[in-house]
Amino acid sequence: MDFPHPFQAGEIAALVKGKITGNPGIEVTGLNELHIVRPGDLSFVDHPKYYKKTLESEATVIIINREVEVPEGKALIFHESPFDAFMQLIDHFRPFTQAKAMINSTSKIGRGTIIQPGAFVGNNVIIGEDCLIHANSSIYDNTVIGNRVTLHSGAVIGSDGYYFQRREQGYLKFKSGGRVVLEDDVEVGALCSIDRGVTGDTTIGRGTKMDNHCQVGHDTLIGQNCLIGAFSAIAGVTKIEDDVILWARVAIGKDIVIGKGAVLLATSGTEKTLEGGKVYMGIPAVEVRRYWRQVSLLKDLPDIIKKLRASSK
Repeated sequence: MDFPHPFQAGEIAALVKGKITGNPGIEVTGLNELHIVRPGDLSFVDHPKYYKKTLESEATVIIINREVEVPEGKALIFHESPFDAFMQLIDHFRPFTQAKAMINSTSKIGRGTIIQPGAFVGNNVIIGEDCLIHANSSIYDNTVIGNRVTLHSGAVIGSDGYYFQRREQGYLKFKSGGRVVLEDDVEVGALCSIDRGVTGDTTIGRGTKMDNHCQVGHDTLIGQNCLIGAFSAIAGVTKIEDDVILWARVAIGKDIVIGKGAVLLATSGTEKTLEGGKVYMGIPAVEVRRYWRQVSLLKDLPDIIKKLRASSK
């Protein structure tokens, strides 16, 4: 998530009431989680397991709950609860803004785009040319939509990521400050939901088509010319490469990669990265020829057991 303009690390420290070590004049240009952090970004760490990885990351400024030596070229902000400080920054730089109309005046809508009655377009939305937004679809704040995009009725674009941190008193929500980006020629079926990124973008690539009742989690990247069948669910922080086909009711776990040109047949599911250019089936998904061999062996299993018992007598 980019800031509207660069800030000094000392300004950020003052905002969250943290103690800064290192150069307070170093510039911060945005904030991001560890898996997508860039030079100039601010990130945070609140668990010893991730101290080393975060301190060695590309983050320029890090909010941390332990006073440690400052890595060269960085600044650290000590705070008792880095998670709370990070949430405060998301609230500050991308706050919730109440809508004033069904189609808000801060949004930009391209030539030839049709928005059917009952559709909602939030604040600071960008919609390209020749799009068709059907009735009762909802486009949340800061969404970016390319040209010739179709949203069918009931589609929800930009809802919050499903992301929580466990606390003694219950679950604390990780607020979503990212966006959804739909590239040119995307089609989103009826009653689909695409969650915005927590700090980055959830992106659907050019030419990808989604059937009805699909779910896409936060910070997921779906490539170009993919087909996503009805009732498929894709968890957050996952990468679906170009030309992938997911048939109906496919379930994809978080933080994995589905390689270019892979095909997952209906009702398959995976929690692991899959190589591209192959056809998969089952739970957990395996190459389809292997799957059918397994099914064949299972059918023959009672006879095999009978033979083994007979031979042991």
